[in-house]
Amino acid sequence: MDVLNTITKLRHERKWTEYQLSVQSQLPQSTISSWYRKNMLPSLASLEKICGAFDITMSEFFRIDSGAPVTGDFEYQELIQCWRKLDKNQKELLLAFLKTL
Repeated sequence: MDVLNTITKLRHERKWTEYQLSVQSQLPQSTISSWYRKNMLPSLASLEKICGAFDITMSEFFRIDSGAPVTGDFEYQELIQCWRKLDKNQKELLLAFLKTL
């Protein structure tokens, strides 16, 4: 289980810098940078903020981290992967669109 690699993966999917993650998670950028420099794990409270920034639950985070497949068929998994890459505004717009169908 590599928490830092998962954070990096999620950050790269969104094309976020460490600074953008710090803004979205309301954590100091120096804190995030120190995790990587010192190869430290974030506290649970920090990880909750990180998950909030990515708009995922801790359960989803650890499913990603473990490499375990998301339950459901292939189309569902593909949809979830695409959803994770959207920012909050894009998610709101997509939901509004879907509700019109």
